[in-house]
Amino acid sequence: MTEEKQGTKVVAKLKHTGAVTVPSLFTLGNMACGFFSILAAAKGNFAQAGWLILFAMVFDMFDGRMARLLGTESNFGIEMDSLADAVSFCTAPAMLMYFFVLHTQPTWGGPIACVYACFGVLRLAKFNAMAYAGEGSKKYFSGLPTPAAAGILASFAISYSIMEGTAGGRNIHLLTDYLPHIYNFVWFAMLVLSLLMVSNVPYAAFKAKREKAHSPWFLLFVVFLVVMLIKYPQDVVFIVFSLYVIVGILAVLVRAFRKITVEK
Repeated sequence: MTEEKQGTKVVAKLKHTGAVTVPSLFTLGNMACGFFSILAAAKGNFAQAGWLILFAMVFDMFDGRMARLLGTESNFGIEMDSLADAVSFCTAPAMLMYFFVLHTQPTWGGPIACVYACFGVLRLAKFNAMAYAGEGSKKYFSGLPTPAAAGILASFAISYSIMEGTAGGRNIHLLTDYLPHIYNFVWFAMLVLSLLMVSNVPYAAFKAKREKAHSPWFLLFVVFLVVMLIKYPQDVVFIVFSLYVIVGILAVLVRAFRKITVEK
């Protein structure tokens, strides 16, 4: 092999290594946010812990996109992403809710947090198994994605902390009225989210490319959503992901009702 070919091979290898490193840095950022969220929750800084989980979601959104953009998708990246998600979207939310709410119930508070973390990891393992078997879909997830479940719990902790005055920010007034009631049923919400993560309920993936032009009403809604996100970020995250969960359940119920009606 000539020196020129060897040089070209080395340069190509370095470029590939750099391309692989970029998505990995986003994945590590995701995991780091989850780790520090656990530390913050243990110290009683619940709003900070919640924000760190939401920041982890931002890192998680970009690592896969960067890998596809650079053409460096690999099994290594899939496994690393799942390990980071296990920390940020399974363990961190479970620990946050335990220190925030569930610790007041010594008998079943810990087990509920453990169930949430374990079911989240099962969801990630199921996703990987389906990906390797080529059974994944770009249109739908099978079961509730772990970031969506984590986003609900993290944003609730932030909103509640703001309501109590232990964190800076502002809440949507209408939502504030319901936060104390939601607080009393956090344990139930965590069990529901746990079951949905390991279920086969289809949830929109928003990965498929859409060439259809959006209507002015849709664009107006997006602008409104962005404005609200700037003013009340934690509340918007809580509402959007809660609606995401509810719509998935309603869609299954509607399909089941139609099936029963047709059979009759």
